[in-house]
Amino acid sequence: MIRFGIIGTNFITKLMIEAGSHLEDFAIQAVYSRSEERAEEFAQTYGAPLVFTSIEVMVKSAEVDAVYVASPNSFHADQAVLAMEHGKHVLCEKPMGSNESEVNRMVQAAEENDVVLMEAVKSTLMPSFLSIQSNLHKIGRIRRYVGNFCKYSSRYDAYREGTVLNAFNPNFSNGSLMDLGVYGIYPMVVLFGKPDRIQANGVKLDSGVDGEGSIIAHYEDMEAVIMHSKISHSHTSSEIQGEEGVIIIPNISEPKDVYIQYNNGGVESLDLPDQYPPMYYEIEEFCSKINDRNRPAGNNSLDNTQIAAKLLEESRKQMGIVFPADK
Repeated sequence: MIRFGIIGTNFITKLMIEAGSHLEDFAIQAVYSRSEERAEEFAQTYGAPLVFTSIEVMVKSAEVDAVYVASPNSFHADQAVLAMEHGKHVLCEKPMGSNESEVNRMVQAAEENDVVLMEAVKSTLMPSFLSIQSNLHKIGRIRRYVGNFCKYSSRYDAYREGTVLNAFNPNFSNGSLMDLGVYGIYPMVVLFGKPDRIQANGVKLDSGVDGEGSIIAHYEDMEAVIMHSKISHSHTSSEIQGEEGVIIIPNISEPKDVYIQYNNGGVESLDLPDQYPPMYYEIEEFCSKINDRNRPAGNNSLDNTQIAAKLLEESRKQMGIVFPADK
């Protein structure tokens, strides 16, 4: 049994716990919140026996084996490193750090303390993504990847009325690229590796974060186009375009209902129905890495995380987006 301590009591944490409950070796052991009342309420709801208002105290507990970090992006690195320095394995929400330097520091801490560190990107471990990966050869030579995730944020309504919530606050290393663009970047890195170069553009809001943007990534014999937005919505699918056909991905953040449209008019479903909630597969992978330390790195490897972090930071620089964490 792997006993988890939880940092963050938001909606994503609730989804994580609900998904993890399907695993036999998953247990919620502790909840951290600055508010004891909030921590008690959350722990009672999900059956966690321990409550902490100090992260330092929680990560020192011998009753906690692993920590799930779901705090604002700007807190990820310090909280994860602290946990790893006390021998805890860490599953950290995406993006894993504010910038490449933070991510490298986290990777170093994992190596020095011999613990498992993994970025919690759900999409690249879901069954239909694995199906895409194993069937990629069917569309011939790949010429273009299109990762599209544009979703109007309900928090943008408040922003337009003058209230800057966390989602649009640079102090928390947020913005469209960090929140949604990563869903286009990470699968690109997993499938095609590090591009030779990128060109990024976007709309910078008055708060200092990007509201939307696009990236063109150049490879030797193909290109990738990533579109992201929190201030507009898109109903366009993502695609992988090959010389023999196109793989259609209706929802890049949670791949399902994927299929190949061949040039000759034929259609082949690549869909593998999810037996469990979307976050189940990343938790399963993380727990498997803990139980089998010789397990292959897989899609959510630290190498891929570091490449993605580099691309995120370079894209921000080209857009003129600078976080306090960069300084």
